[in-house]
Amino acid sequence: MPHLILLTIFSFSFRCEQMTDSSISKPQAVSLLVVTALLWSTGGILVKSINLNPFAIAGARSLIAALVIMMKIRKPLFTWSPYQWGGAVTYAATVILYVVANKLTTAANVVLLMYTAPLSVIAFAPWFLGEKSSVRDWLAVLSVMTGIVIFFLDKLSPAGFWGNILAVLSGICFGWMTLFLRKQKRGSPVESVLLGNLIAAAVGMPFLLGSEIPPVEEIGLLLALGVLQLGVSYLLYSRAIKHVEAFQAVLFTMLEPILNPVWVFLLHGEQPGQWAIAGGILVLSTLAMHGLASSRSAVSSSR
Repeated sequence: MPHLILLTIFSFSFRCEQMTDSSISKPQAVSLLVVTALLWSTGGILVKSINLNPFAIAGARSLIAALVIMMKIRKPLFTWSPYQWGGAVTYAATVILYVVANKLTTAANVVLLMYTAPLSVIAFAPWFLGEKSSVRDWLAVLSVMTGIVIFFLDKLSPAGFWGNILAVLSGICFGWMTLFLRKQKRGSPVESVLLGNLIAAAVGMPFLLGSEIPPVEEIGLLLALGVLQLGVSYLLYSRAIKHVEAFQAVLFTMLEPILNPVWVFLLHGEQPGQWAIAGGILVLSTLAMHGLASSRSAVSSSR
């Protein structure tokens, strides 16, 4: 069953990627972000299922993701601009810190602390991008973060100090990566992602040397991480971010932590508790209302 779902997601993601930039409307860009969040949500359970050094996992999945992206764009346009480098470095830091943090603390802690990223975006987007934040945006961030806290209330742990620190740093890097990618909205932000994957691979792959060859099942999980969870997902994210503001890009991907338990349920039969259901309802309703309000504002401004 999980394999069939992954195949369906991959098929749908491939169709989404076939859209041309000129044909993507704002609602379609939001749908790409939702699919991105769905793909990202597989990361925690896959990473914890692979018995390798976390740097080796980060390096291997980034190398696979880089190959996927190169197969898609074929002729990358490297401008070597500060914004392209900024996106690449913050991307590499995000994916490496995420994997290492998952090995040092609980998945709940990582997700919660990483998704402080919208605070960086909403605070710096007005200065860095000229995209003003409204009171409604701040309320949406606080509501979603509250929902995530409620969602993981019975799973949060004070243990894993360094893992928690790395998760916070991963969130900061993720926020700034979004800002750098959005800064390249008139160009091609996917090159930053490709360059970032090459950096992450260069950092992580040496840790794979000397390691025992993992079982076939774990090799399959690594492929899923590289192709789906990182490669295809960031192709979609890079496409979507050209059509939505940075705040919306990072807000709608906050669906990721709510989708994590879905995979746990499918793979292990573990049902979410009452706190998880309550927090999930708050997150989903906030995103739905914010999306509806944004759509109405867009329609009003176009008249």
